[in-house]
Amino acid sequence: MPPIPGSGLAKGLAVTLRTMTRKSVTARYPDTQPELPPRSRGVIGLFEENCTVCMLCARECPDWCIYIDSHKETLPAAAPGGRERSRNVLDRFAIDFSLCMYCGICIEVCPFDALFWSPEFEYAETDILELTHERDKLREWMWTVPAPPALDPRAEEPKEIGAARKTADKLAAAEAAEAAEAAATQEPEAGE
Repeated sequence: MPPIPGSGLAKGLAVTLRTMTRKSVTARYPDTQPELPPRSRGVIGLFEENCTVCMLCARECPDWCIYIDSHKETLPAAAPGGRERSRNVLDRFAIDFSLCMYCGICIEVCPFDALFWSPEFEYAETDILELTHERDKLREWMWTVPAPPALDPRAEEPKEIGAARKTADKLAAAEAAEAAEAAATQEPEAGE
């Protein structure tokens, strides 16, 4: 049986009338802020004090959107007779968010925890060239990074903490033994 002429139009109008009578579920974005899930990905914040200019983030970035410039400084010897040391000093750290695909590889490969996800997402610009944010802006976003989630109390203790605790216990036991030995040697002297 051939379709009735105009039945497709009638079905479309029925859908339109049905949706016009329902309440809208669209949030008016600029007026009402969205409730983002915790630890959502917005932009990348830079904790500059931890950056050693190792360049791992820039090398591993698949989009090549991280720009880092640095220079070497020579530090004097820490002890007399020691040798001078050199270290890299960060001059420029910039991320071009017009190229960034928010994969998070730079954050994962950073061995010194200098990069973090910030939930900030309102950084639109009128010119695409202004989407390259320098280290000052990246440092500002660092303060919006949420605290890490609490550790599970049933989780196994990290090996580093256990090793540090054992070392501290050995040092405390050695100090206690020295103090007891010193007290034992002072008691006979007091009796003489």
